[in-house]
Amino acid sequence: MVKITPNFNFNGKCEQAIRLYEQAFSAKIECLLRYCDARSEDCDKKLTQEQKNYIYHAEIYIGNQRIMMADNLDIDFKPSSALSLTVTMDTKEDVIKAFEILKDGSEIIYPVHSTTYSSCTCSLVDKFGFRWVIMTEQTER
Repeated sequence: MVKITPNFNFNGKCEQAIRLYEQAFSAKIECLLRYCDARSEDCDKKLTQEQKNYIYHAEIYIGNQRIMMADNLDIDFKPSSALSLTVTMDTKEDVIKAFEILKDGSEIIYPVHSTTYSSCTCSLVDKFGFRWVIMTEQTER
């Protein structure tokens, strides 16, 4: 079976993002490895003490969706708003709570509002450069 798993790359801020997503989406950490945990042959770069503590590989779950995350030392970080992740919450209150947690340092695309298809939706690019749409499916809540 083929699976598509979002993989977020950071430049030293991965652990901060994990902690933020834990708060906003009740994300669960399933795996967290630092560069100091990696086999020496996995990384041929000379790392600073700070980089040794960066996240080499992490896996979090938002609901049943796995997201992989890492501080990538091989490429320059370039945020893009071309792709977004949509998180469908149970209630309007859940959407508002997640938005309130994520909004600091974010670029708000659409503030919290209702639409024909959702009683509560919003969209933002978080302070790490990732675009989120947070919404309810239900129009009656």
